[in-house]
Amino acid sequence: MHLPAAAEGSMRKAYRTARTSPVATFLVRRRRAVQAVVDALAWVLALALATWLRFEFEVDHARLTELAVFAPFAAAAQLVAGLAAGLYLGRWRLGSFDEASALARATLVTTGLVFVLDTWVLPHQVVPRSAVIGASAIAFVLMGSTRWLSRALLDRRRRPKMERGAERLLVFGAGEAGFQIVAGLLRDPDSPYLPVALLDDDPGKRHLRWLGVPVCGTRESVADVARSTGARTLLIAVPSASGEVIRELARLAGECGLDVKVLPSVGELFGSVDVSHIRSLTEADLLGRHQIETDIASIAGYLAGRRVLVTGAGGSIGSELCRQIFRFAPAELIMLDRDESALHALQLSIHGRALLDTPDVVLADIRDGDAIRSLFLERRPEVVFHAAALKHLPMLEQYPAEAVKTNVWGTLAVLEAAAAAGVDRFVNISTDKAADPISVLGYSKRIAERLTAHIASTTDGTYLSVRFGNVLGSRGSVLHAFRAQIEAGGPVTVTHPDVTRYFMTVEEAVELVIQAGAIGRGGEVLVLDMGRPVRIDDVARRLASQAERPVEIVYTGLRDGEKLEEDLFGEGEPDERPVHPLISHVLVPPLDADSVESMELSGVSHGRTDLVELCHAVRARRR
Repeated sequence: MHLPAAAEGSMRKAYRTARTSPVATFLVRRRRAVQAVVDALAWVLALALATWLRFEFEVDHARLTELAVFAPFAAAAQLVAGLAAGLYLGRWRLGSFDEASALARATLVTTGLVFVLDTWVLPHQVVPRSAVIGASAIAFVLMGSTRWLSRALLDRRRRPKMERGAERLLVFGAGEAGFQIVAGLLRDPDSPYLPVALLDDDPGKRHLRWLGVPVCGTRESVADVARSTGARTLLIAVPSASGEVIRELARLAGECGLDVKVLPSVGELFGSVDVSHIRSLTEADLLGRHQIETDIASIAGYLAGRRVLVTGAGGSIGSELCRQIFRFAPAELIMLDRDESALHALQLSIHGRALLDTPDVVLADIRDGDAIRSLFLERRPEVVFHAAALKHLPMLEQYPAEAVKTNVWGTLAVLEAAAAAGVDRFVNISTDKAADPISVLGYSKRIAERLTAHIASTTDGTYLSVRFGNVLGSRGSVLHAFRAQIEAGGPVTVTHPDVTRYFMTVEEAVELVIQAGAIGRGGEVLVLDMGRPVRIDDVARRLASQAERPVEIVYTGLRDGEKLEEDLFGEGEPDERPVHPLISHVLVPPLDADSVESMELSGVSHGRTDLVELCHAVRARRR
């Protein structure tokens, strides 16, 4: 039976209260005062012990009397020095290195004060000089030991217990993040996890222990360690882990029935790591993540206070573009789309309301050249992100004329309207399928790239394109299709066991698109670094393994226009990154707009075609 979170929290609190004695409660609440008394007594004991040792266990009654009178002065000196060092002000964490350093400084000061008092202030020497030195060492050990013991007892009390519902946890990664999360879990009595073992591929760490948790092997030891410890969950505590590492660990964990959790990537983490950062594995984790270093100053320079227009604003890329652009305080953000429902959702996500009665949302179709031109001349945008497009490859193979209407003529309409309105910076969103294209989608987007380069050569503004691959979270993504198939019970359809694709999260893609807009030069295509390509079959099998019942994988064969492996660069396009380490700059040959405007749709047949056919085959009429 599963209790509500509030009820479970109340039970844990009652459990802790029942096990906490009044004495323990008093000591915890009065820890600073208790520690000060203990330190003072440590000096009294240290002086007595050092003197006793100095005189070889034979101390007369007179010296003992003098020592009894002298010892309180040493205790008082420790209290004064300790207060000055911050030991009794709650400045340091109990048992920490900082507290140990402060304790050492206070001990040295106390030793000096006792030495001066005993040597030059009192009428005669009560404690031999050697005994003073010995007492300082003994006092430091006693004071440090009490702190260590208090810290150990406190950690033991805080340690999550199995009877409270804590689940045994394996942690992969004996690095800083792994140590932080283990420490955080072991010191939280309400922690849902109890770390029982660490794993790390570094053989130099195989004998390491952290807070009593040992390193028990490498990733290949997952099954054996899980069996010996009774762990039920594997936490990947390596924020910089690549997609390959995460997929491999997820596979090994799945084979032995372990649930897999991860920590956020380095770019997502702020400060220390704790239990709140632990989350379930996502497709983005399986496919790998980038740590993006964005030049905020350059972005703010061309977006802040400017009029910015986004076409296709209701789509996956367009909507994320709008959300990120909005953060840079543009003078006006114009969101254009032909889908009123998408505009409603977008306005709601940005402003928290969606009345659709404000000029920031524009309902229009980029195929309507006159309307687009009129809008641009009226609103005078200064920066344009062109994300409107038809993008589903199989659909466009069936209806290539639609690709021409939207991706070619629609893009040309937006480009010409931007040039007429004097747009300063224009960013066309392209696709990796435009590199050495073999599909209608690829050819139409390649033409759009070349048209953008043509307009760049005829205007004063900066007109460029940005090319990248598949985007996680976008509508129609293969991952969405896999999820839907799994929920329906299968089968999961994969075109080919060896097909690979580039993937990037929508947030990463858009952040780099905005960055590219800041650094790109007119006529260029900027290619985003998508990392290493991912085998679609691996992703499908990983997702299928998470299903409650077995799901079959079925291979359907490559469809018309599909490649086994996508290319980010076309033939003869060099990978040069002069400005940003994740953005390549490629020059594309311009394409005269006149040849595109005269294309005849009847000549664009079903199936694959080539760039020459799309541009020059027939030129009789425009539908």
